[in-house]
Amino acid sequence: MPNEKTAHTLPLVETFYSLQGEGIFGGAPACFVRLAGCNVGCAWCDSKSSWDARHFAPVAADEIVRTVLQYPAPMVVVTGGEPLLHNLDELCNLLQRHNLQLHLETSGTQPLSGKWDWICLSPKVQQPPLQAVCSLANECKVVIAGSNDFAWAEQNAARVSPHCRLLLQPEWSRRDEVLPLITEYAKQHPKWRVALQLHKLIDIP
Repeated sequence: MPNEKTAHTLPLVETFYSLQGEGIFGGAPACFVRLAGCNVGCAWCDSKSSWDARHFAPVAADEIVRTVLQYPAPMVVVTGGEPLLHNLDELCNLLQRHNLQLHLETSGTQPLSGKWDWICLSPKVQQPPLQAVCSLANECKVVIAGSNDFAWAEQNAARVSPHCRLLLQPEWSRRDEVLPLITEYAKQHPKWRVALQLHKLIDIP
C-alpha cells in the first residue's frame, strides 16, 4: 500500500485524452486521470506499472486540474490502480468549479472520498468491496473469466442499489471462450448487460 498522501497532492501516473473504453459511457470522449497505487492486484490488469505509488512523484491537485482543462470534453475519469487509496476531496472540489462531469473507477475496497457524478464499481473476488461503496455505485461491472464468476456477479448485484446498472465484461484474454457464456447468461438474466472493452477493439489508449 502506498504511503499516505495529503489531500492536495496525488501520485499521478498519467493524464490523457481518449474515449471511455468500458461500461455505460463506452465511446464517450473523456480525460483520464490515472493515479498510482493498488491494493488488489488483478492478474488481468492493463496498468500493472501503476501499482506501486512509490514510483510516482506526488503532483499538486491544481496542477492536475490545469492539465485536464486543456481538453474539450466535460467528462473526467479518475482511475488507477485504485484511486480511493488517496483522498480525492480536493481534486474533486477543484474540478467541480469548472462544471466537469466526474467519474470514478474503483474496486470499492477503500472508503469513498470526493464527490462524483458517476461511480463505476468493478468488484474483485480477492478483496470484496465495502458496502458503503456498493450502495452508492451507479454501475457495477463484473469481469467474467469463467463460469464460476457468475455467482460472484450475483453476490454483488444483491449489494448495489436497484438503480445500479449491471454489466458483465469478458476477461480480454479469454473473451472467445467466455463471451458465449456471458451472452447466454444475460439472455437468461436480463437485468445484466454485456460489456466489451471498446478501447481494445479499436486499439486506442
